[in-house]
Amino acid sequence: LCCQCGVPIPPNPANMCVGCLRAQVDITEGIPKQGTLHFCKQCERYLQPPGTWIQCTLESRELLALCLKKIKASLSRVRLIDAGFLWTEPHSKRLKLKLTVQKEVINGAVLQQVFVVEYIIQSEMCEDCHRIEAKDFWKAVVQVRQKTLHKKTFYYLEQLILKHRLHQNTLRIKEIHDGLDFYYSSKQQAQKMVDFLQCTVPSRSKSSQRLISHDIHSNVYNYKSTFSVEIVPICKDNVVCLSPKLAQSLGNMSQICVCVRVTSTIHLIDPSTLQIAEIDGNTYWRHPFNSLFHPKQLEEFIIVDINRVQEKKKGAGAGARSNKHTLAEAWVQKTSELNTDRQYFCCTHLGHVLNPGDLVLGFDLANCNLNDEFANKMNPHTIPDVVLIKKSYDRTKRQRRRNWRLKELERDREGTDTDDERQYQDFLEDLEEDEAIRKNVNIYRNADIPVESDTDDDGPPRISLAEMLEDLHISQDATGGEGANMMT
Repeated sequence: LCCQCGVPIPPNPANMCVGCLRAQVDITEGIPKQGTLHFCKQCERYLQPPGTWIQCTLESRELLALCLKKIKASLSRVRLIDAGFLWTEPHSKRLKLKLTVQKEVINGAVLQQVFVVEYIIQSEMCEDCHRIEAKDFWKAVVQVRQKTLHKKTFYYLEQLILKHRLHQNTLRIKEIHDGLDFYYSSKQQAQKMVDFLQCTVPSRSKSSQRLISHDIHSNVYNYKSTFSVEIVPICKDNVVCLSPKLAQSLGNMSQICVCVRVTSTIHLIDPSTLQIAEIDGNTYWRHPFNSLFHPKQLEEFIIVDINRVQEKKKGAGAGARSNKHTLAEAWVQKTSELNTDRQYFCCTHLGHVLNPGDLVLGFDLANCNLNDEFANKMNPHTIPDVVLIKKSYDRTKRQRRRNWRLKELERDREGTDTDDERQYQDFLEDLEEDEAIRKNVNIYRNADIPVESDTDDDGPPRISLAEMLEDLHISQDATGGEGANMMT
């Protein structure tokens, strides 16, 4: 019989029933039943004393560990059997923890007890968010600029930054009309970004620093650093006029050339001989040249007749020629002048994709005023009448059949207009047409658009499924996401 209430019980060392034993002994005595968690609303992190802020989702293992650390000293006197969360309203600012503990009591009897610890979430701004609110959140800024009307090089650069994950250390990315600003918390991270830019795009940089504060007793200086990176003002599909000295050093190229792509160097091709050359940033800044036209001046031509040229005799000191292009002589006519008999003769590097009746985009040099210091000094007979740039396709059809997409940087925009959208579509079309650029870009399959056959030879160029990546969505159960098992 129980020595307290006289109820028959199985024999135990205390000679008491469970009810009387719990009335005599409380094994949870000394364990706090309430606690406080500090939470930053801006970055959604919890404070782990003394000064670490960690990211935890509701009912995650990380949050459970954080709550248990608050009462770790008190739990040392008992044995923790089980721990888990009780459901609370997400906006209630309350977390309830259900704990099961055991302890040896009178005469070696082991008592098990379940109790609830309630945590109140208090809002507190972390140090990083304090600095952001005070507009003093950055120690270094990288200002990337390109003095050109088209943003093709910037779109390419954005994909390179995403692929190499260089945007992860940025505090903020701000887009302005002629470039991007990257803000960093340390000068070393900004210098790393500058080094990456100089390796991936032809550019030049300069740096400066401004003194913010100075402690004369400890000799500590607080600086803000600014790195200015200027990308060469040449984009893909630009027609450029080289200086005579530079053209001669590149293997006696023609001064009028077409930029076929911009990677770490400027890739040029001579449309009359297929001679190619690469110009790095240092060479460009020693012998600068400008684009003769901007993309809005592209005109549409129709191929009247085209004749592929087998081989032209190389001149003295001529450099390498392109194997991916075919030299051709073509008669073209503007689509705006179809009711006239006016036709233009030109040499083109697009002989492998053009046929009579095709539409092609190009620049009309015969009826324009060239305001360029090198072009004005050239012999007028050596300047071609028309320079063809690329074959024209139906843009609406291309957009409808595009079963892939790209990721974008999260950045503060001043405002986008229809011209930005048109330029972005131009960049997507360049990716479809140029395999060399695609190798440096992560292209993701768009599951919303059905897959069609890749064997359509008559249509515009397309990206094959083999070149696309699946956009992975990794479950967070293993790292403590919502819905993870809360048992210890």
